[in-house]
Amino acid sequence: MRSTHERRWKILIVLCLAAFLVVIDNTIVNVALPTLARNLHASNSSLQWIVDGYSLPFAGLLLAGAGVSDRLGRKRVMQSAIMAFAVFSFFAARSNSVPELLAARALMGASAAFIFPATLSILTTTFDDGAERAKAFGVWGATAGVAIAVGPIVGGSLLVHFWYGSIFLVNIPIVAVALVASAYVVPESKSPTARALDVRGLAIGTLGVTSLVLAIIQGPSWGWRSVATLTLFATALVLGYLFTRFELQHSAPLLDVRIFRNGTFAAGAGTIAVSYFCLFGFIFLVTQYFQLVRGYSALSAGVHTLPFAIVTALVTPLGAVLAIRIGARYVVGAGLLIMSASMAWVTTVSATAPYVGPVIGVMIVMAVGFSLVSAPSTAALMETLRPDQIGAGAAVNETTRELGGTLGVALIGSVFSSIFGPQVRAALARLGLTAHQLDVARSSMAAAQATLAHVPANLRTISGQGLTKAFMEGFHRGCLVASIVVAAVGVAVVRFLPSGDTREDRTKGVADGSRSPVREQRQPDVGP
Repeated sequence: MRSTHERRWKILIVLCLAAFLVVIDNTIVNVALPTLARNLHASNSSLQWIVDGYSLPFAGLLLAGAGVSDRLGRKRVMQSAIMAFAVFSFFAARSNSVPELLAARALMGASAAFIFPATLSILTTTFDDGAERAKAFGVWGATAGVAIAVGPIVGGSLLVHFWYGSIFLVNIPIVAVALVASAYVVPESKSPTARALDVRGLAIGTLGVTSLVLAIIQGPSWGWRSVATLTLFATALVLGYLFTRFELQHSAPLLDVRIFRNGTFAAGAGTIAVSYFCLFGFIFLVTQYFQLVRGYSALSAGVHTLPFAIVTALVTPLGAVLAIRIGARYVVGAGLLIMSASMAWVTTVSATAPYVGPVIGVMIVMAVGFSLVSAPSTAALMETLRPDQIGAGAAVNETTRELGGTLGVALIGSVFSSIFGPQVRAALARLGLTAHQLDVARSSMAAAQATLAHVPANLRTISGQGLTKAFMEGFHRGCLVASIVVAAVGVAVVRFLPSGDTREDRTKGVADGSRSPVREQRQPDVGP
């Protein structure tokens, strides 16, 4: 036990590397969207699927990943999943069509679902001291934030020198380092409560989350009131009810749903979802804004997101420290309001706005807000759990991230498309294009620019201005919706977070039977 305590910070570094691998693949693809649109002839809907095709199996299988790792060993499962991630990354790199790429991305997402909960569970059980654990969450959260912003930079650099498949091959050296380091540094651990896997709960929970995520992804293209979308939402609702009922009756449930009665746990999950809703929706559009509106190369677009990564790396650990001193409620509340303000600020940014000024200002403000939300929310959520609930809690933590991020891309992307599509059609209708050409043009900004390239040169300037106007209005409207959602939901959930680092806050969960501080019941150290 002492040996693990002494190498706890080394363990944290390895866990951050594994988390970095999973998160960076969620964002490295964004900068390649225009390239994929051209090379694979992908529509705006296909681009959203290339992003969300990773998130769907990832979110759907997180409960499975947590349950299996708790029972078979977190280190063992994490290492196996990391190796699988490398194999499917190779397949993604060799893809020559949208269906092939989507299949590879889905398998990568499925592998990631068995990596991420294990990293958070191991982190939680490695740090005994509450203050140290909060700082560790800060570092872990900063890693995720940096990966989100560094992804476009790495992707852009690779796209300048290599083909689009290189953005997936970059995962392989990271996998090699993570496997070797984890073998020598990370101890094996399991849930302290030996129990059989809740197969029924696993199946119902996985299908329920998958139905919900699929409904969110397809809602914009199928229509939010279409039979298919409503059927998926209804299916998710029914399966959610059955999952709750079965888990309450099970003697050793996959997820003790009673933990949602704890306001701190529920609010922590809600704030994480809202912050990722805002961030992923913004990244989905801003990477296209840099390349398709401002004309930056893929590498330049990635470099222009660097301020977000720098600020996130610096402020996230600070957010964890501030939450210890003045309380998660105030820190997270301020973070959500700052994120809302940054999205409102986007609505004033023009297509030709100076980068050093409004554009960089928006990213810095958003990074500050996101950093103040990430670590304190995760810490508040995980601190409410008993040792036997840690794996399921880690799965809930990441599921809310994925649901929030997926909903952000889907909803903000849907708002964007509802403005962009009709305006593009109106801007190009006077050029004598066929109905098919107009339908293709309205599918994405890249498709619209490609269509415009075939019209007479004397007509391109005015029509090109119309495309830019359509993109910016869709961009502004999508960010305005995000701003309102973050502010509204943030106010609703933050009031349930603890007001300060007081004994009352720390013991409230214990009194109602939903919380037992992890540091008082440490996991046994099995050792590597």
